[in-house]
Amino acid sequence: MKRYRSILACILALITTFVVGCGSPKVEIPKTYTEAQIQQIQKYNSDILALRDRFTTELPRYISARNWVQVDTFIHGPLGSLLQEMNYLTKNLLPDTQPKARELAREVFEHLVQVSKAAENRDPIKAASGYQEALKDLDAFLGLVSNA
Repeated sequence: MKRYRSILACILALITTFVVGCGSPKVEIPKTYTEAQIQQIQKYNSDILALRDRFTTELPRYISARNWVQVDTFIHGPLGSLLQEMNYLTKNLLPDTQPKARELAREVFEHLVQVSKAAENRDPIKAASGYQEALKDLDAFLGLVSNA
């Protein structure tokens, strides 16, 4: 009888070890930002705001003057890093905010491509429309970040 008890105790110990070992703790999604994330968000946000200022002052002027070379150069030059900065910032946002931020960054990019194609075709109406849509999406992105 003592022999069966020790075997039973070993089997129960093995089963308990197996059950506890196979269970995994639930990973909790952070609900607040760390100090390092706040610093990164502020850095990227200030870079994006600087690009937005140039975007709102220079690009409309080039479009209205129908300076298509400058429009295309501006989009591929200074604004070329805009999507990269937006993606870096998105990675530092809380997980529940990231999908919307990614979507807005993609839309800004698509509208800038639309402006670039309009400049290629020398179409001021499509260029102005793409500019307005890109600005609207960029402001929505920045609003999302400011709520963070």
